[in-house]
Amino acid sequence: MQAVILAAGKSTRTCPLTITKPKPLLKVANKTLLEHNLDNLSGIVDEAVLVVGYKKEMIKEHFKNKYKNIKIKYVWQKQQLGTANALSVAESHVKSEFILMAGDDIYSGSDMQKCIKHKYSILTAKVKNPRDFGVIVEKNGILADIVEKPQKFISDLISTSFYVLDNQIFDCLKILKKSERNELEMPDAIRLLSKNNKIHCVKSRQWLPVGYPWDLLRADIALRKNKTFVGNNSKIYGKVKNSSIGDNCIIKGIVEDSIVMDNSTIGSKSAVKDSVIGENVCFNGKINSGKNATSMVNNKKIKINGRFGAVIADNVIADNVMINPGCKIWPGRSISNKTVNEDVA
Repeated sequence: MQAVILAAGKSTRTCPLTITKPKPLLKVANKTLLEHNLDNLSGIVDEAVLVVGYKKEMIKEHFKNKYKNIKIKYVWQKQQLGTANALSVAESHVKSEFILMAGDDIYSGSDMQKCIKHKYSILTAKVKNPRDFGVIVEKNGILADIVEKPQKFISDLISTSFYVLDNQIFDCLKILKKSERNELEMPDAIRLLSKNNKIHCVKSRQWLPVGYPWDLLRADIALRKNKTFVGNNSKIYGKVKNSSIGDNCIIKGIVEDSIVMDNSTIGSKSAVKDSVIGENVCFNGKINSGKNATSMVNNKKIKINGRFGAVIADNVIADNVMINPGCKIWPGRSISNKTVNEDVA
């Protein structure tokens, strides 16, 4: 069996972490999002077709032509014209039955196994904010309708963008019309397929969506199960609690409930809580954590549920700073001797 993994998007909502790398290469529990999915696909598929676009060379360099026992092929989505368009560019590489999935959310192996029991299936989940997703209407476990980001409440059951399909879906893609967002949408294609075929709705046990930087922390916690992960050649002189520390890091201060990516240093007398620290960061100071903080995303103020500190992107030097909840620091910035109350872009 094959998997088609959509990994072409730019993902502006996860900025500034995705300014320097594509979202599927962000790490939680010391593995990239894409590695988690490929590991869970092991034993289910023997080949993965990666649809790439934004910073595609980084993904190709990371995975090359094989990941463990899974062969890797690449196809290029030249323009961001929607998820259905992304699938269409992979048509010549798909043989028959296949899994279609997003490359930047994490799906469990057990959910995958349940889905492949059916000729056609869609993995679903219940959420509090269904208007941000494709909403599912089902009858006796069979898909009745799917509505992309509805303004009115229809259901709290949504699509996780994980499907089991076959070549028949490409006939549906060929007659699709663009949505109001001027894109070709997979929910529209799935609706067409469902007119003449039973698509089974499978409820997920563990789906870890990553839409915003703070979602990385939630996925990290779920995968670590309250254990602390420390990468290769990292040295811990301070205190690390309930966190993921990448490779070649030096931790002299306190890190709690956070992600520190590869080659970063947290100085002595520093405190990092509920935060995401990128690669090659040198941090001396304190990041305050707060409950229900807000953060600006694509010029909109987003409320963050639960506790959150800050996001520091790759290659930042921060010395003698205090960063308040919800702030983000863009890659390559140098800041010193200040209190940060808003994004440093």
